Amino acid sequence: MEAIGGVRGVVESLLPGLVFVIGFVVTRNLGLTVAVSATLAVLALVVRLLQRQAIMGALSGVAAVAICLVWAWFSKDARNYYLPGFLTNAFWIAALLISVVVRVPGIGALVEFVRNPTLSDLSSWLRSWREDKPLYHAYLKVTLLWVAVFALRLLIQLPLYFSDQIGYLGTARLVMGVPFFALAIWLSWLCIAAPLHAHRRDEDRIEILKTDNNDLRADDAPVDD
Repeated sequence: MEAIGGVRGVVESLLPGLVFVIGFVVTRNLGLTVAVSATLAVLALVVRLLQRQAIMGALSGVAAVAICLVWAWFSKDARNYYLPGFLTNAFWIAALLISVVVRVPGIGALVEFVRNPTLSDLSSWLRSWREDKPLYHAYLKVTLLWVAVFALRLLIQLPLYFSDQIGYLGTARLVMGVPFFALAIWLSWLCIAAPLHAHRRDEDRIEILKTDNNDLRADDAPVDD
């Protein structure tokens, strides 16, 4: 729940899209639907600003909604509200598959960069987790899991897009949005947790040995009179 911003984060993420699909299905007025959805997204950001809360989540939500609404408005086609999402899904499928081919699983690289961010000595950084076979294979499985997540979204939603089923498309987009991603995050953690815990334990053991060796060398050093 913390990863997706709690209940409030879920509501802020789902509400503009929910209002868009319901509003357009009911009114068939694209201009009105776009205006109401945009207002809700901006209002969520303004409320967070007034409450002096972190705004990055709300700000990214406004940016994402704005891109979708702009596509829909300028194309004069409500279906194109969902087009940026299709492009994003396709990009991540390609990026994650390439990461698997080059043996640097994308999800693993992301997790390890969050754990230990580095922009230098990348070879050592890569070896530190790629040579841990259980951890590497867990990262590989989870990366393929996310490829399946993005591919399943396209497989279900693209036929609805091309058949102009906006109501069903909007519903599928909402269900396969935050709830679907939350499930994928949970499954990812179940897969990664044990090997990552073992890897951290090994890292701590190595650090202790290094500290002990440094202490021994310091004790053996000659003392000046």
